[in-house]
Amino acid sequence: VALKVLLGLVFIVSAVLKVVGMDQFELYIYSFHFFSLNFSFLIARAAIILELVLGIGLVSNYLHKPIWWLSMAMLVGYTLFLVYAQVIERTDNCHCFGELVDLDPSQSIIKNIVLMGLLALVYKVKGKNPKRQWLLLASAIVITSIAVFAVSPPDNYIPKNSFGKNVNEELLSKALSKPPLDTCRLNEGKQMLCFFSTQCEYCQLAARKLSLMQQRYSFPEESITYVFIGSEEGIKEFYTKSESSEYRSVLFEDPIRLLSIIDGKFPTIVLVDNGTMVDEYGLRNINEEALQEFFTQP
Repeated sequence: VALKVLLGLVFIVSAVLKVVGMDQFELYIYSFHFFSLNFSFLIARAAIILELVLGIGLVSNYLHKPIWWLSMAMLVGYTLFLVYAQVIERTDNCHCFGELVDLDPSQSIIKNIVLMGLLALVYKVKGKNPKRQWLLLASAIVITSIAVFAVSPPDNYIPKNSFGKNVNEELLSKALSKPPLDTCRLNEGKQMLCFFSTQCEYCQLAARKLSLMQQRYSFPEESITYVFIGSEEGIKEFYTKSESSEYRSVLFEDPIRLLSIIDGKFPTIVLVDNGTMVDEYGLRNINEEALQEFFTQP
């Protein structure tokens, strides 16, 4: 029974660490391009809820056989997914324990095999069989689901009216025809300008998200410009930390002027069509479908 409790705690800790690193976990799922960004938000939370419920079931020792089989099925499923990740030569952190423990797919496969072996040892443990145990399971699912969504609501569930307008369109229009942006010909055609600070963690997340979208939908790379405040060395570090593709980068050496354009809000992503601003986004309201339509519609 003690081993079963230990396995349950491993599941629970794994789920909690995923919640702590939710942004990165979502993007890891999205990076395989099986699902849209919005659906990746839900898949990430479903995986966490499953781990929590199974962890609670193992610790409590209720519904032993169903919980055991579901736990084994989950580990087998994750292992097959990790085998696929290894086949396509993914070597980045698989987020099994969030950002705290960096495991690549091969290391995580070994971890899962060990867990499956330990789980096999507790197969014959006699579980508790209280009355209405299925009601307890349903309650655990509902409570954990509410908790996960309350602690980390998906970006697409955040009301649109909670995002204000930050960009000063008049100052932006002037900036497009003045140094250092004037040489980029941003007044021509469809352009996406991303205003980032090289040290901003949320800017790095936004860059990673946009880079994955560009890879999925083949947005024209020449139409994407990262506008930074910081330093040249900071830009190099930004690309490394964000794991973003390297697009045209501009160092804006007048931070006061740049901050006035975007009202000091980082990150700010602006869509411009022939010099006219079409829309603006922050990290939490980047609209995958809107970006796809912007770059594909004539």
